[in-house]
Amino acid sequence: MSKDQGVSRRQFLNYCLTGVGGFLAAGMLAPMIKFAVDPALKKGKAGGNMVPVVDEAVLTGEPSNHGFKYKITDAWLGEQETELTAWIYKEGGQVIALSPICKHLGCTVGWKNDPQKQNRFFCPCHNGLYEKNGKNVPGTPPMNPLDTYQVEVKNGKVYLGLVEPNKIVGGA
Repeated sequence: MSKDQGVSRRQFLNYCLTGVGGFLAAGMLAPMIKFAVDPALKKGKAGGNMVPVVDEAVLTGEPSNHGFKYKITDAWLGEQETELTAWIYKEGGQVIALSPICKHLGCTVGWKNDPQKQNRFFCPCHNGLYEKNGKNVPGTPPMNPLDTYQVEVKNGKVYLGLVEPNKIVGGA
C-alpha cells in the first residue's frame, strides 16, 4: 500500500476550525482595539493656545485672583471649555501666574486670607502655607510648590496657557 501524502480528514477539520475561530476572534477584538487606540492617535491642538486674562497695567506686586475660561481638548470627549483661576502679580518686571490649587489635598489657597499669615498663600484645609512665589513653607503639609501657568504678555495684555510645575530654586 502506498502512503497518502495529502492532508487527513482530521487535519483538514483542525485547520478549518482554527481558521474560523481565528476569524471570529479577530472580528471581536478589532473594534475593541480601535476603541482603545483611536482617540490616542487623533491629532489634537498643541498645548500652546494662550488665552487673554487681564491687562498688564492693572497688575501690581500684590497677587490678585483672576478667573478665565480655557479650552481643553480631551481625547474622549473632544474640545471642552473649563473655568480656571490664577493668582497673578508682577515682580521685577516679570508677570507671575500661580495656580490656586494646594499641592497637599487640592484645596484652594488664598492670598492673605488669614490675618496671622500675612504675605503668604494659606490653605485653610490643613493649614498649608506658601510663600509669595509659590514655594511651600517647611513644616506645613504641602510638599511641593504651587504650580505656575505659562505666561505671555502681548500688547499690554497677559495671556495664560497650561499649568506646569513650579521651577523655584531658592527662597522667597
